[in-house]
Amino acid sequence: MYSLNDTNWVRTRADLVAYIKQLSQEAEVQTNGWENQSLDRYLEALSAWANDMDGCFINRGEPVPDRPDWSLIADMLRAACFYE
Repeated sequence: MYSLNDTNWVRTRADLVAYIKQLSQEAEVQTNGWENQSLDRYLEALSAWANDMDGCFINRGEPVPDRPDWSLIADMLRAACFYE
């Protein structure tokens, strides 16, 4: 298993599928530390992070992606677990 916090390993669709499976397994554990454990809160956070993601990249001194890749999708899914 790879780390859910480091999405650099997510390079292909198959990697993303594996990532989502790991994320799903983590979601089953009540003590996972997720801020957004219900589907409605998770999706709301996903939407908010996608809307605000430029600031995340700018704050890290990284270029804002103009096209998503598999790793960015994984970043978005992970961020939605905790984003408020």
